Amino acid sequence: MKAILARSELLAALNVVSKGTSSRTTLPILSGILLSASSDSLVMQATDLEISVKASAQAAVEKAGETVVAGRLFAEIVRSMPEAAITLETAGSDALTVSGAQSSFTVKTLVAEDFPKFPEITEGQRISVPSASLAGVVKQVSRAVSRDETRPVLTGMLVSIEGARLKMVATDSYRLAVREATLPEAVPDAVEVIVPGKALEEVARLAGDVETVTFGVSDNQVVFEFGTTVYISRRIDGTYPNYSQLLPGGYESRIVVDRAELAESVKRVSLLAQHNTPLRFAMTKSTLTLAAATPDVGEATESLMVQTDGPDIEIAFNPGFLADGIQSTGAESIAIEMTNPLKPAVITDPSEEGFLYLLMPVRL
Repeated sequence: MKAILARSELLAALNVVSKGTSSRTTLPILSGILLSASSDSLVMQATDLEISVKASAQAAVEKAGETVVAGRLFAEIVRSMPEAAITLETAGSDALTVSGAQSSFTVKTLVAEDFPKFPEITEGQRISVPSASLAGVVKQVSRAVSRDETRPVLTGMLVSIEGARLKMVATDSYRLAVREATLPEAVPDAVEVIVPGKALEEVARLAGDVETVTFGVSDNQVVFEFGTTVYISRRIDGTYPNYSQLLPGGYESRIVVDRAELAESVKRVSLLAQHNTPLRFAMTKSTLTLAAATPDVGEATESLMVQTDGPDIEIAFNPGFLADGIQSTGAESIAIEMTNPLKPAVITDPSEEGFLYLLMPVRL
């Protein structure tokens, strides 16, 4: 194999495909990247058996071929080299030479035939989603994804598409985030699938430079295509919780407050909410008072002028979860709706429908 390509193009594709390498495996081949040179491109593949990523870069291929190189080392070598044409050339059956400008590296390789086959997807309908819309929805919902691997269903996001409506849902049992968005075109058949939260976050980041992401579903996998990249992830089997029954039918007390101002107040008062101490949230006429006290550490209070509706209420929240909910919407003002100190509160954007963040209270 011998291919010559620009460092910038090689590095751009390498930064994408490196996301698929495994750093925790007893199989060395899974920490490698498969390089395949043919025609006028270099195709790179990586997999950890949970996700598979393929990306390509334009190249002048003088000799077709393929090999597997250690992913992390290869990426570090390319990043360290100056901007110039880079030549990749196999040296025998077990080495690859990476050269450019005045630099030259020779690294050991693995047998390409031992690399897992890239999954073949025979998905039905394909759905195009503007990458900006996808990134916005994922960013707002992903904060509520569970990181507890013992409950795999909750480590994913429920993605449902019906007509021209895209909806994503995430919950870790303590908070729930729901976001809806409108697609440019309606889809003929409804789709509902649980996708690993980490995979959706990665796709949203990687697809930032393209306009559209194409999304497809097979029996046990989901595939995302954007630019020259194909990103495949397993889908999560199981039944997602019936989150709609958690949504309150209305509220008793409601505040509307400047989001940035509240975020800063929560950040300050939370300094004294240590060792799992809750943050108290007291609404009186035109005033919201935040308070936290940790024994043997200290206490803090702060008051804000807000718009209020309904009777006074005092409720408490996990300060980190509350901060996440406030940050999940980029709106200038947010509304917080409450029923009583023992029932969930809901954070919404009063200027736009389609987003809510439900937060379970902490018993005082």
